Amino acid sequence: MIKNTPFTGKHVALGARMAAFAGYNMPISYSGINDEHAAVRNNAGVFDVSHMGEFMLKGANALELIQRVTTNDASKLTSGKAQYSSLTNEQGGIVDDLIVYCIEENNVYMLVVNASNIEKDWNWISERNTKGAEMHNISDKTCLLAIQGPNACKILQPLTSQDIMNLKYYTFVKGDFAGVSNVIISATGYTGSGGVEIYFEDKDDAASKIWDAIFETGKAAGIKPIGLGARDTLRLEMGYCLYGNDIDDATSPLEAGLGWITKLNKAEDFTAKAILEQQKAAGIERKLVGFEMLEKGIPRHDYLIKDAAGQTIGKVTSGTQAPSLNKAIGLGYVAVGHAAADTEIYIDIRNTPVKAKVVKFPFA
Repeated sequence: MIKNTPFTGKHVALGARMAAFAGYNMPISYSGINDEHAAVRNNAGVFDVSHMGEFMLKGANALELIQRVTTNDASKLTSGKAQYSSLTNEQGGIVDDLIVYCIEENNVYMLVVNASNIEKDWNWISERNTKGAEMHNISDKTCLLAIQGPNACKILQPLTSQDIMNLKYYTFVKGDFAGVSNVIISATGYTGSGGVEIYFEDKDDAASKIWDAIFETGKAAGIKPIGLGARDTLRLEMGYCLYGNDIDDATSPLEAGLGWITKLNKAEDFTAKAILEQQKAAGIERKLVGFEMLEKGIPRHDYLIKDAAGQTIGKVTSGTQAPSLNKAIGLGYVAVGHAAADTEIYIDIRNTPVKAKVVKFPFA
């Protein structure tokens, strides 16, 4: 059975093109992907991402559990700070990527996980909760809106008494928003264009109040509703990984360029730490790279990547025509010998080798 978010009625009323995504009925686009993409890059847009999962971990053993299941060092977090991290499996693959929020130091944490992995992640963490940390899956009652773009905070500031204009990246505040209390306003997002994400409980018509207030306040500034189509092109221009495409159970954080969230020197022994230490010492054999097409053609998931001699050296994980760049770009894993910037590679598009070159992130 497909689920709706508290905003599904709003999307339908606005004429959004809807489709099933991770078990939810989600808006893919409203005015068109290119138009929505430009709105976020240049101004501000609102994404309904209430399909994402949220877990609360509480008590004396909450941090200890987080440290054992995640690759980053959550002991560095103080109240009001967040951290990008990953869960690894016994083989060193990625169970999921997630954000860890420190609500109260050494006591209360919120983990935000991908929509398609809610049950998998919950089971994974629960099975390792051997010291009785208090766990609550609050995914179904939590709303999440991402208001992204260079003008997002300026537009939203009148709706809260919290100072969101000066929120540092990956920090958050908790307070009132549009007359609703206990809202988390977080300087995070998946677009690379600035803005915030807001988390709140779906009760007393809070979803409707907040949605309507944002669009009423932002009307004069031209704020727009944005679908998941533009969310994908925006994240891809930044070189951000999408779980299930660019990272999965068979890719390691080191291969995915996520060594910076893999703290091998933290005191706690996290899942597959020894395997990742070994990988780091021996060197990885393949690496996630960004590339831009030099000839006409759009790379797609699972297209083969070849060298000049026609040998297969890897595979495309994500690809699109980048709206901000007016060129086709992609991500893919290649053998490390072909991973340096400016290396010429070929994307196999319908049995034709189409020239591309490796470039550094971000694309935009």
